[in-house]
Amino acid sequence: MRLDDFDYDLPASQIAQYPPPRRDGARLLLVGRSSAGQTLFTDTLFSQLPDLLRGDELLVFNNARVIPARLFGRRAKLEEVISATPRQPEPTGEVEVFLSREIAPDTWEALVKPGRKLQPGARILFGEGRLAGEIISREDFGLRSIKFQSLDACTVTQHFDALGHMPLPPYINRVDENSDRERYQTVFAKRPGAVAAPTAGLHFTPEILQAIRQRGVETCELTLYVGLGTFQPIRSETLEQHTMHAESYDIPEDSAARICAARAAGRPILAVGTTVVRALEAAALETLQSASGRAKSPRLIAAGGGQATLFMYPGFTFRVVDALLTNFHLPRSTLLALVSAFAGRTQILEAYRHAVLGGYRFYSYGDCMLVR
Repeated sequence: MRLDDFDYDLPASQIAQYPPPRRDGARLLLVGRSSAGQTLFTDTLFSQLPDLLRGDELLVFNNARVIPARLFGRRAKLEEVISATPRQPEPTGEVEVFLSREIAPDTWEALVKPGRKLQPGARILFGEGRLAGEIISREDFGLRSIKFQSLDACTVTQHFDALGHMPLPPYINRVDENSDRERYQTVFAKRPGAVAAPTAGLHFTPEILQAIRQRGVETCELTLYVGLGTFQPIRSETLEQHTMHAESYDIPEDSAARICAARAAGRPILAVGTTVVRALEAAALETLQSASGRAKSPRLIAAGGGQATLFMYPGFTFRVVDALLTNFHLPRSTLLALVSAFAGRTQILEAYRHAVLGGYRFYSYGDCMLVR
């Protein structure tokens, strides 16, 4: 499929630069089907979500916690380089490091600027020399592997928290503010390591969660550490040529059991966000492939961790997810392709046109849609 098939026009004024005053203050576009197969749109509010649910759903959340993944430092001078291996001095200058994912203790894949001047062996200092990073290798997608070292009594993670900036997406045309540390984080975030928020979850409040459960709706959680796989742009002309970057996920035993039980009982499984879809469908495919050749039918999904490299676009067969709560996504993106695979490209582009004409706010801090 051509990338051009996933394009749409959006006025820049509809790209949300700040979250709404209240977490649950977003608008919600309900996208459904009539008995005749016609796509139906209902304009409502996210605060009405509990009333929109049947009452027997299983909602699956991503509990990943966003870390302050943008670091600003400088290249070390020759006399500051601590190494037994002689090397040429690196020119000094400002450096930006965008963490992607942790691949070993205190070792991260990251995007760096300026990339051409930062080759393996280059050393970067942060926070007036309190934290150091050494580039140890070049990777695919323009990434570098960086080994971090604390130069004082704090841990590397503590330095990230103190020195890092929240990784707001580039379409938010402002610097991050203190309020973003709380608002660019879900209320159920627990496991640090994500470098972008699972944005569909940003709308939930403790009160909304309580109201959902009072309706009889069941909930469970998994973790997908949102990274480059979610927002890496498609640079090929066709979707089939695109390669997804891996994102780590983990599904607890209790959550896997609830998901299997819901499917066995014919209850809808509602994914809160595309990151949940990616983890569930990757895990289901892995479970199916690992059980290939066995006489006994495999479970729908197995507990445990893995690497999600799955790219979902129209033609993909969904094995787990029945309904999806999601924000609006960038044109020509893997996320728009995923939602189009779930609900149909024509229907989703119609929904986006409806949202544009209706003045909905788009992207991470914007409004949302419920597709079922």
